[in-house]
Amino acid sequence: MKVILTEDLKGTGKKGDVIDVRDGYGRNFLLPRGLALPASEGNIKRFEYIIKDYEKKRERSLKTAADKKARLEEMTFTIKMKAGQDGRLFGSVTPADISETIKKSTGFDVDKKNIRIEEPIKSTGMHTFVVHLEKDINATVKIEVEKEE
Repeated sequence: MKVILTEDLKGTGKKGDVIDVRDGYGRNFLLPRGLALPASEGNIKRFEYIIKDYEKKRERSLKTAADKKARLEEMTFTIKMKAGQDGRLFGSVTPADISETIKKSTGFDVDKKNIRIEEPIKSTGMHTFVVHLEKDINATVKIEVEKEE
């Protein structure tokens, strides 16, 4: 039985591959779960169109991510936090704080899960961290932590 895979399957193939599988595997496992479509001419053409559309969207998202990266890397963000005499913060700067600051300054919606801080930010001064935007596109961002009056 020939099928078109709609998902990546470990050991079987990647999304969009036209493969031969045993009838039972295709009929009882792949097709009911939506992991594959029967390899008819109409399904092949439809899937080729879907793949082209997906690639166009992916290309656009990579372009916007590259633009965001350039804009984020040229800026320095400022956060005011309560701190003691020696510049130690009462608490620390969290990814949620950073995400909120980026959204207020640039309008970019950055998920706090995509902000990677090596060490907790617990002092005033200049700090750098990485923001993951897309696959293989990471922005190194600078943040200035100031003492709140």
